[in-house]
Amino acid sequence: MDPYIVMLAGFGAIVLLTAWLPMVLKELPLSLPIFCVAAGALLAGLFDQAQAPSPQAHLKLTERLTEAVVIVALMGAGLKLDRPLAWATAGLTWRLLGVAMPLTIVAIALLAHGLLGVGLAAALLLGAALSPTDPVLASDVQVGPPGQGGEDEVRFTLTAEAGLNDGLAFPFVYLAILLATVSPADASWLDWVTLDLGWRLAAGIAVGVAVGRGLGWLTFRLPNRSKLSRTGDGFVALGITAIAYSLAEMAHGYGFLAVFVSAVAFRGFERRHHYHEKLHDFVEQIERLLMMMLLVLFGGALAEGGLLRHTDWAMVGFAALTLLVVRPLVAWISLLGRKEPTPERAIIAFFGIRGIGSVYYIAFALGRAPFEGADLLWNAVSLVILVSITLHGTTVTPIMRFIDKRRGR
Repeated sequence: MDPYIVMLAGFGAIVLLTAWLPMVLKELPLSLPIFCVAAGALLAGLFDQAQAPSPQAHLKLTERLTEAVVIVALMGAGLKLDRPLAWATAGLTWRLLGVAMPLTIVAIALLAHGLLGVGLAAALLLGAALSPTDPVLASDVQVGPPGQGGEDEVRFTLTAEAGLNDGLAFPFVYLAILLATVSPADASWLDWVTLDLGWRLAAGIAVGVAVGRGLGWLTFRLPNRSKLSRTGDGFVALGITAIAYSLAEMAHGYGFLAVFVSAVAFRGFERRHHYHEKLHDFVEQIERLLMMMLLVLFGGALAEGGLLRHTDWAMVGFAALTLLVVRPLVAWISLLGRKEPTPERAIIAFFGIRGIGSVYYIAFALGRAPFEGADLLWNAVSLVILVSITLHGTTVTPIMRFIDKRRGR
């Protein structure tokens, strides 16, 4: 049979399942990512004569595919936020970013060095790659579509955190790349501080604000006859995403950060306009489709055995401690002193979902520097993602129902 015809049929099935599965799984203690990974593993078993996908062997392709789904998810996350992302309105988020995230990087790096025996550069790369929560797989714990209401503290905090921390992990990925190429004594620390930590962050934020505000003005402030929001075209969101990301990268800034900031700035320009709903709905559909395709490939790679072949008790302990101890503990510490109810702070601390963004960072770094034990790094990240998908996917429905009951919804 023609492989093209088989692939076409598979693509059609994925498109239909993208639309239908969320409705079927909504009342079950299962998530769409769990189904996708299981489907990929099953397909790999059924068609064992085919070569299973290998992210290690296709670093650039893996980087670009994961990059695409992450930036689309970041645009969707930014458009969702009804509440302004300000210092006074996002106190929990700033604590997670400013306190929990650096502590997470250090704790995971220490675990990687102690349990997995990797060197400083590889340990730091694992810490940086596994520190951000994932905007792609965290949709079940995020706020709803624009203007829907009911934006509770848990959902708002987890959405804003996932939108911002992907960009904030980048300086430490660059630091790991630097340490993989030169010794700490020979490293140009001033260049890292001024360029990777300073300029790239500032440029990402500046480009995001400029693109979001500028395109917001064009969309909502032009004279009535030519008001661009009247088009009703949802794919405009993809244009905003691509422009923000590419301009930030041209300016040597962090494109992930620019995309989320541009979405927040664009939404804030005319916060209550109904056009945001169309933009968000289109982005969400594209995001789900890309996510399903990538997770099916991920499931196939897991079933083939290459990604998890170095799994032992030390690796299992690393994954368990990363998800069940490091994230909950450091997030809880960062939220001490806040007035929010204890159950809500505990839920925020628990849902440190890891996913597609971590794969992107590993592919990005391995394509730019020679890290020791590359297969070990892929194994660790893949196992953490698999455990996260299973753990958080099976608990998200009852836990979020508990939050809604507490709030009378």
